[in-house]
Amino acid sequence: MNTTLHHKVSVLCPLAASLGESPVWHAERRSCLWVDILKKKLYEYSWEKKALRCHDLRRYVSSVIPGTDGQLYLGLQGGIGKLNPDSGDLTWITDLGIDWTEHRCNDGAADSQGRIWMSTMEMDCRNEAGDVYAIEGNAQVTKKIENVSISNGPVWSADNKRLYHTDSATRQVKSYVYEEESGNISFERVAVEIPKAMGLPDGMAMDEEGMLWIALWGGSCVSRWNISTGKMVDYISLPAPHVSSCAFVGDELDHLLITTARKDMTEEQLEEFPESGHIFIIRPGVRGVPRSFCSLLNNE
Repeated sequence: MNTTLHHKVSVLCPLAASLGESPVWHAERRSCLWVDILKKKLYEYSWEKKALRCHDLRRYVSSVIPGTDGQLYLGLQGGIGKLNPDSGDLTWITDLGIDWTEHRCNDGAADSQGRIWMSTMEMDCRNEAGDVYAIEGNAQVTKKIENVSISNGPVWSADNKRLYHTDSATRQVKSYVYEEESGNISFERVAVEIPKAMGLPDGMAMDEEGMLWIALWGGSCVSRWNISTGKMVDYISLPAPHVSSCAFVGDELDHLLITTARKDMTEEQLEEFPESGHIFIIRPGVRGVPRSFCSLLNNE
């Protein structure tokens, strides 16, 4: 195993986020986006200006997906909304037809056809209390994966023939056969199983060599896995135990942006790991697969 301990991360933004999540590269704006779920904030970091901007959304925001129309599509407590990143105007698209009293959205992404895939979860992570939905044109909602606890992903293979998803509580990353045109999925196999001592699988990113990068909550690292063999082939250590997600960013997608969290940490842990909650960046030596933009909800 190539355990590249020489990988050295840098702090991009010393935010001390409660629950940093959902990093993504916005190629058109040349910026990095991410959220702090519990502080109800969306951040945008300009790659060129090296300047940080913050939107206070006044409700839990868990994921951000760029749209081909210049809008940002958000997973919120309450459903899916779209934000004008310049004016700050927020428009609701769908409440997914569920009761949000004790639930919020969690991770989400757009597929190659422009659909949004968005998960829900119970506020206190109650077991199997969430689902994964696909949202298409006219805000048509289809439930895709049922009874998940803490949903992360989905991430697609470069050829869009596989979808990878984890219910973090199971410590498994599952592979689904994915039909690009219809959006139908069928369970294929467990591709990766995270040993208990390594923490829980959280947010994920695919690289151009077909390897899956998985943030490990409680594991102080981002790990790289061969999804054909289920073996870990590399990892990047972080000075923070709760590593929540990662995304390839930059004009060449050759940097890895990593979010972390301070949630559920004791005072002693925060003294030991004072950089917890910061946003980190590193050049891992491989490029990422470009993420798709939402395009089916632009007229909503």
